[in-house]
Amino acid sequence: MFSLAPEGKRVILAFFLLSILLSLWFPWLSLPAWGFFVALLYFFRDPERFPPLEEGAVVSPADGRIIDISEAFENKFLKDRANRVSIFMSLFDVHVNRSPIEGKVLFRDYLRGAKRMAFGAKSSLDNERSFVGIQGDIPVLLVQVAGFVARRIVTYPKVGDFLKKGERLGIIKFGSRVDLYLPTCVELSVKVGDKVRAGETVLGVIKKDEEGKMAELSDER
Repeated sequence: MFSLAPEGKRVILAFFLLSILLSLWFPWLSLPAWGFFVALLYFFRDPERFPPLEEGAVVSPADGRIIDISEAFENKFLKDRANRVSIFMSLFDVHVNRSPIEGKVLFRDYLRGAKRMAFGAKSSLDNERSFVGIQGDIPVLLVQVAGFVARRIVTYPKVGDFLKKGERLGIIKFGSRVDLYLPTCVELSVKVGDKVRAGETVLGVIKKDEEGKMAELSDER
């Protein structure tokens, strides 16, 4: 079933009505309007996703292409060394973001900033961005980063909310980036250049100890 992100419904309806009026009164102007209407339908599409059942799997929070995997010290939520996986969403990707794990939201923050190109390395430090810290079997920090074209970041959950793996948690309008900080106990299964799908592509799996148990991490944040 075709579905749309709620953030796009008002502007889509407005362009639909505008396109009809132009078709009636100014037919030569209606083609660009109808073209933009179709483009908005495509951009705000929100297809269903089905997370894998694999135990300990961490799924992608965004559609797009992995542009960077690097080690960093994450000082907002994990407060430890982490692997940062950066995903660039072009205008042609689905822009609805999803939770990479099942867990409780323990941290939220929002910082205003620049509107640099989202695929640039400095965008993770300088651009406008929204932070969501989730504690499940492991803690993860998801960062929605605005890009040069992006003009609004929407983040749904509040501190205390519980998210299922693959559940919708927000959207970034018109070209952007998502950074995901993962503890080093997650064994990554992707590489730079890979295409990923939010809520379905496995980025990595939580390592198990010799007894077959997942790595234990403190819940204190």
